[in-house]
Amino acid sequence: MGGVTRKRRAEIQREASRIRAQCQREGHAQERIVTTLRSALPELTALEAWRLALGWSRPQAIREVAAVYLADGLLPPNLTQALLCRYEHGQADPGDEYRLMISRAYGARPDQLGLATRCLWCSTCATPPPLHYGQHQREEMNISRKEPMTTASGLPAIRESVQWAVLDAPGGSPALVALAEAAVEHYAFNYSKHPPAVLLEEVRGTRNLLSTATAAADRETEYGLRRQVGWLSALLGNLAYHLDDRAGARTHLTLAGALGESTQEKALTAWASGALAMVATARRDWDHARRHAEYGLQHAPEGLRRAQLLGWALLPALAALQRTPEADDVVSESDEIMRSAAELPGRFGYDRAEHRLHVAEAYLTLERCDRAADVARESIAAAPAETPAWVAATLVLALAEAWDAPDQAANRALGVLDLIPPPRLRATARNRLTRLGRLLDNSTTASATELAERLRTLPAPIRADGTAA
Repeated sequence: MGGVTRKRRAEIQREASRIRAQCQREGHAQERIVTTLRSALPELTALEAWRLALGWSRPQAIREVAAVYLADGLLPPNLTQALLCRYEHGQADPGDEYRLMISRAYGARPDQLGLATRCLWCSTCATPPPLHYGQHQREEMNISRKEPMTTASGLPAIRESVQWAVLDAPGGSPALVALAEAAVEHYAFNYSKHPPAVLLEEVRGTRNLLSTATAAADRETEYGLRRQVGWLSALLGNLAYHLDDRAGARTHLTLAGALGESTQEKALTAWASGALAMVATARRDWDHARRHAEYGLQHAPEGLRRAQLLGWALLPALAALQRTPEADDVVSESDEIMRSAAELPGRFGYDRAEHRLHVAEAYLTLERCDRAADVARESIAAAPAETPAWVAATLVLALAEAWDAPDQAANRALGVLDLIPPPRLRATARNRLTRLGRLLDNSTTASATELAERLRTLPAPIRADGTAA
């Protein structure tokens, strides 16, 4: 409480404790307690009010946040009381990873804590770009771990924890359902950190473990496990797609959609339908792509999920069919939603970078290259460097530049190949590189020649024997 005297600070603490106790006696929910606290004590920010409503001291809040990190197999940051105090009083801004973790620890949404992600439309707020879950925080935190969690340490440990839980309760249990949900969350948030072939094996192993427990579980537990198997199947479908296994992607995603419907998980049904539209678009099966997208929109909750289905699933099909007025309407509607929506992290989420990417690709398909280039630059600005989102937007920009600036386009693509190892190049990135190579086929620039040779020798994502390259 910047500018507040020590005496007033003590008075606020006592009054907050009294209000909390009274609200609890009256059976008020947590959000109502926070509202009451902030009405009575205007000095409190949302973040501090939630902590006081929980009855936590700052050391206890730090321990609770650390517990969330440890539950995900991550080392907690070296968060101090002084730094938490600065966060609470608006004197410092936590990184996106910490926003997510403190929200989970407090049992609140980031916007309820005053920690909503940056404005999705303002270019000023989009810089510096948001960090993805699990990425280093280089702002105010001094993290004790020197490197990000590695595939060798953190990823298999999730599956092993699920294995132990199944051994402990072969017939399933509420704890196993909670653990399965945490595993899905971990895989989704860390999706971009691992090569697709590596993550696919881990997700598959976890799903197999849950299937054995589901068969023997009681009705309520079975219901919870089937929902998580549905989300794991959705992840497998997306991973198969990124490994260029479109038949496998359709199989997993169809199962995910069916489980979403049988468990009444509308978000899963909508997302799986959107992903099936994506696969159909890759097959140039525009009719099925549009049908999948429209089916997903029937199930998608309003807000960000609807924008996701519009931009990710329906817009590509409309652009490919050259239904320009309808495509423009979809861009307008989804843009309007994104202006006020809060980003969701992870594979099942949606953010400014991804949305602008889909709009840029639609403009490219509609041969509006200048507009495609401008929007692709917006996507690049909103995406963390060297992530799959950054790669996708960079290659779309290169495609938009290929006609008028072939040398510049080729150099962009070469920059991607210099930075991203082949196992981490998704099939979508490889397809964009192939398209760019074709567009530059007649170019005589040295960069275009070098790109053609690099693409010729680029190893396939999957070898002929079915193993990962």
